[in-house]
Amino acid sequence: MTDPNHDIPAPSPWVVEHLSRIGAGEARVLDLAAGRGRHAMAVLDRGHRVLAVDRDCGGLAQLDDRAGAMEVLEWDLENGTPWPFVDEKFKAVLVVNYLHRDTLLQTMKLVDTGGVLIYETFGSGNGHFGRPSNPDFLAKPGEIAEIARDLGFWLVADDFLEVTEPTPAIKTRVVAIG
Repeated sequence: MTDPNHDIPAPSPWVVEHLSRIGAGEARVLDLAAGRGRHAMAVLDRGHRVLAVDRDCGGLAQLDDRAGAMEVLEWDLENGTPWPFVDEKFKAVLVVNYLHRDTLLQTMKLVDTGGVLIYETFGSGNGHFGRPSNPDFLAKPGEIAEIARDLGFWLVADDFLEVTEPTPAIKTRVVAIG
């Protein structure tokens, strides 16, 4: 499914469902591994400010005028460059279809007190359906939730399940309040 206004895939309905947890007012939200910006646009549509981070921001260039309210940072989490978020906090942190264990703890620490972590990525066993299939990029059941809980987050959702839309996959989904 694509967003007909932008020729980009529609945002995850599960992520959109939980965006209301960010609350009212203008909040600063981090979309880590933003890809083509489908979730960043959904956040902008709710009146929040977005910092969209990706190793290749070319996909964000096609977004419409709403993207003017979006900050963009081209940064590769995996190449060893210094962490760019020293002393920063966000009302919400979104991560969708991405897992980099070396920065997972640091990523969660970016959520401000009372803020929300919304994390949806592929889970162990996804290779049965296709890519990604490398275990390094697949979350184990409870893995993300356990780290969040250890950091003192309150878990709102912790799911590990098979989905059929937009394509069959194994997903892990976590919503946690900092």
